[in-house]
Amino acid sequence: MNDLAQRLGLDFLAASWLPQVLAVIAGVIALNVGAYYLLHQIEKLSARTSAIWDDALVRATRKPLTLILWVLGAMFASRIIYEHLGTPVPDWIRPTRDTVVIAALAWLLWRLFGNVSHSILLRSAETGRPVDRTTVEAMSKLGRITAVVLGGLVILQNLGFSISGVLAFGGIGGIAVGFAAKDMLANFFGGLTIYMDRPFVVGEWIRSPDKAIEGTVEYIGWRHTRVRAFNKNPIYVPNALFTTIVVENPTRMTNRRIKETIGIRYADLDKMAPIVADVKAMLQAHPEIDTGATLIVNFNQFGPSSLDFFIYTFTRTVDWVHYHEVKQDVLLKVAGIIRAHGAEIAFPTQTLHIETAASEESPAV
Repeated sequence: MNDLAQRLGLDFLAASWLPQVLAVIAGVIALNVGAYYLLHQIEKLSARTSAIWDDALVRATRKPLTLILWVLGAMFASRIIYEHLGTPVPDWIRPTRDTVVIAALAWLLWRLFGNVSHSILLRSAETGRPVDRTTVEAMSKLGRITAVVLGGLVILQNLGFSISGVLAFGGIGGIAVGFAAKDMLANFFGGLTIYMDRPFVVGEWIRSPDKAIEGTVEYIGWRHTRVRAFNKNPIYVPNALFTTIVVENPTRMTNRRIKETIGIRYADLDKMAPIVADVKAMLQAHPEIDTGATLIVNFNQFGPSSLDFFIYTFTRTVDWVHYHEVKQDVLLKVAGIIRAHGAEIAFPTQTLHIETAASEESPAV
């Protein structure tokens, strides 16, 4: 067998360490298969519970666990080879193994936070229970960033770097980076403010009286927020801007307002009081008007060509389309009340008075 291996140029097949290395590889394969079936059974059990974390943890563990098992197996096999060759094990073997294991654990946390956020949003869609998508995504991003930072610090410590020195260097470097990237940092903290205060979330309609910003929020990132305008154009707003401007959130309104001024002719002055009374009674009896909110109907002013009364009330609905249907119904009923009293809605008019001479000379007889 040894002679055949030498003739074929496969000398390593005759090596004394080969059986042990093959045994290690077979053991790693067996452990991977066993871990796969074990995690599969655990996943079945966790699917019966209402908790989200257990399912997310099982799914997040699979690939990082496979990587850890193969790395440990490879390092153990390399140690066997070096021992049979009679050479010392290189110093980089152990740090490399530890670095990969730490990176795999950080990868596990990264996958865990992603799976949890996905499961929360999926369950919300299935059950119909509302969930703050912005908060879920923000916590997922924050958890992933934390996993990466902690993993990086532990790896640096494992490689012999002083964490205190790294942190000190990071503090000095942070000052320089802060001056160089102050706009980026301002956007980052602006995004953090949005995530914490939640003046709006994805899917809500916002507008600003200070800037030409109005539309539906589609995405909130760490640098910018994307708003889809009503003409379907995207507006990319730096997050730092939201800390300096006033933002209105009409999505969270409790009612929509009807505020109208209606004028009738000066000739119908005697009909103003009953018209106002009937319009107020109509609004109080209207099923779509919120009578618990402010409701005012009063003669308001003597206009240039009309006697004006105003309507100030709120609808129960906040839906934009339904609101206009309610408003249309209210205005048509107001017009019917004015017509029922024999009055007319005024329109701009002007009366021209022409003075004539007081007397004219009579022709001589």
